[in-house]
Amino acid sequence: MQFHLDGYQPGDPEILDPNARTVSTATQGPLPTEVDVLIVGCGPAGLTLAAQLSAFPDIKTCIVDQKPGPLLRGQADGIACRTMEMFEAFGFAERVLKESYWVNETSFWRPNEAVPGTITRSGRIYDTEDGLSEFPHVILNQARVHDFFLDVMRKSKTQLEPHYNRQFHDLTVDRSESAGSHPVTVTLQRSGEAGSETEIVRARYVVGCDGARSKVRKSIGQTLHGDSANHAWGVMDVLAVTDFPDIRLKALIQSAGEGSIVLIPREGGYLVRIYVELDKLSEGQRAGNLDINADYLIAAAQLILKPYSLDVKEVAWWSVYEIGQRLCDRFDDVPQDQAVSLIPRVFIAGDACHTHSPKAGQGMNVSMQDSFNLGWKLASVLKEQSEPSLLATYSTERQAIAKELIEFDREWARMLSASSAGSVDPAKTQDYFVRHGRYTAGTATRYQPSVLTEDGEYQHLALGFPIGMRFHSAPVIRLSDGKPMQLGHTIKADGRWRLFLFAGAEEPFVAGSALQATIAFLSGDPSSPLKKFTKDGNDPDSVIDVRAVLQQPHRDLKVEDVPPLLLPPKGRYGLRDYEKVFCPDYKGGNDVFEMRGIDRAAGCIVVARPDQYVATVLPMDAHQRLSAFFDGFMRSVA
Repeated sequence: MQFHLDGYQPGDPEILDPNARTVSTATQGPLPTEVDVLIVGCGPAGLTLAAQLSAFPDIKTCIVDQKPGPLLRGQADGIACRTMEMFEAFGFAERVLKESYWVNETSFWRPNEAVPGTITRSGRIYDTEDGLSEFPHVILNQARVHDFFLDVMRKSKTQLEPHYNRQFHDLTVDRSESAGSHPVTVTLQRSGEAGSETEIVRARYVVGCDGARSKVRKSIGQTLHGDSANHAWGVMDVLAVTDFPDIRLKALIQSAGEGSIVLIPREGGYLVRIYVELDKLSEGQRAGNLDINADYLIAAAQLILKPYSLDVKEVAWWSVYEIGQRLCDRFDDVPQDQAVSLIPRVFIAGDACHTHSPKAGQGMNVSMQDSFNLGWKLASVLKEQSEPSLLATYSTERQAIAKELIEFDREWARMLSASSAGSVDPAKTQDYFVRHGRYTAGTATRYQPSVLTEDGEYQHLALGFPIGMRFHSAPVIRLSDGKPMQLGHTIKADGRWRLFLFAGAEEPFVAGSALQATIAFLSGDPSSPLKKFTKDGNDPDSVIDVRAVLQQPHRDLKVEDVPPLLLPPKGRYGLRDYEKVFCPDYKGGNDVFEMRGIDRAAGCIVVARPDQYVATVLPMDAHQRLSAFFDGFMRSVA
């Protein structure tokens, strides 16, 4: 898609009238007095969480923000491959792909030794390694990401909308036995034409997604720790005319003495984002106090780009910020010495608990992954499917991941600055970028063994599905209708667990096969997790969704031989679900068993969490081990 030709216009580019492009979405009237979950902040973390919880009509969710309305421009724009996989689970990946800029390749520029004072291209690489994800790394205005989440919320059964003009003041948590079901009391200030008024909301849980200056974080006594900011960068989104040849490629540009640029083409074909390295900050100096404006950033960029010209026609947005990586010790309100005995009631996510430099493109992406991790856990506990102790895993899992990513981010930011200063060879910067591409793609996340993630005892059965890492999708053919599709796209943001039964080499539906034995156990044994955790009257896949992947070509199998568990009756009419069984895409040359290292002889069970991460890999006959895994955190309906 091409847009922004005659000037930057926020909102939906498919709406030709600029005045109709932005939709004012908000809930009018007072806040509810009691809610299950109160979300503070309508940034990426808050909206991801709200969109996930909006899928559950029996969970009362409220989201507030101090701003007067939705975001329209500026801020983050990089969307990692892993985040695109998450967007698929929410149902709007195709909209993002259509509208965004695809980062296919990255070019590198260094000082031109033959012509001092100018730059020359030193390399050009693919942005991500082959086969890393079915999705590309893309660029799209954060405001549009917000729009898509707001649309998910608006179309959900709960029709959830934000409450704007609400400023968080403070909260208290009553942990006494007399506290009742809503132990968190939150005070907010509402601003309007009649002035400011105080509103009180009582909640079961509160989640602070209110940014780096989070008041929710302060209210629970958590502090961001890390390096003092000592380097400033400017950023601007511009419409410009230039003879720089790589203006539509992501580019890392390092001059001999004028600093560095990170150039990111933006959506629409004309807009481009330019990060400009500024002077090193003095002790105690803040970027916001620098005497810098958009004209200063333009002039700095023009110096770095020599011998190429840059004629900026319009600045859509600009800002100055500090490089700094900071992290909280915990992402909830439980003191470290009471982590075993207390259940968290207040959580923080995104910039409220970790901050990154924009150079690695991690901030928005990691923030949304925080909420994706927390959302299904809150839903499972509130629906009484899981024990409340499950909530403690949020801080444990996400704090460790944020710490690891901050270490990568710190080194990457250091290399960019050092290369421009001449202390690091730009070639080494390019090499570092290539070697650590999985971090920038968001696919390096790996959760450590816990109640939700088992050890690797049986990892050899599915080497391409590393336990603790995201379920790496692969092409398959759906048996019932021969449709080519991605297996990972069956995992939606609906709070359900997935059991993928990868059948062994034997005929799958004959009596006595390992697959048939597992199906018999799941559908009929009293110790089956399907029997123990699914309420009578609910769809059989409402808690745990079972799917099978077979080795035979799809035309060699008959739908009429498929067991009832894989053709489950659903809904009030008991209609059959024909979308549970898959085969390799042999015609397309994509054998999922080979691609993901599945043991062909034995097959295996791959358990995927509701947030798309692999929880465990088990032998096909490890029925009691499978039950024991779910027993570790789920509540029986009996």
